[in-house]
Amino acid sequence: MRADRQWAPRRKAQRGAHLAGTLGSVPERSRKRPRDPNQLAKLIVDIATGEVEDTPPDDGKDPAAVALGRKGGLKGGKARAAKMTAEERSAAARKAAAARWRKNS
Repeated sequence: MRADRQWAPRRKAQRGAHLAGTLGSVPERSRKRPRDPNQLAKLIVDIATGEVEDTPPDDGKDPAAVALGRKGGLKGGKARAAKMTAEERSAAARKAAAARWRKNS
């Protein structure tokens, strides 16, 4: 680094500029409450005084379908293991252990 240059911290606008397309805009459907502290405070007061009802947004999913999907997910691993041979289960366990060790290193 040259001696005549002074180190200066990056401006906020420059940080993560390469990620602007991926992280810069969060879809409105994922925002549950305002991020601005003043707007959040007003919402909390409105909820407390009864001016606004605090109900979670309907995500459009059928509760029966969600329960059925969860039920299938809970028994999926056991059913898969029952179909595998001992060699296949051993190979899968070896692969999983290697992935865990790689993750912690």
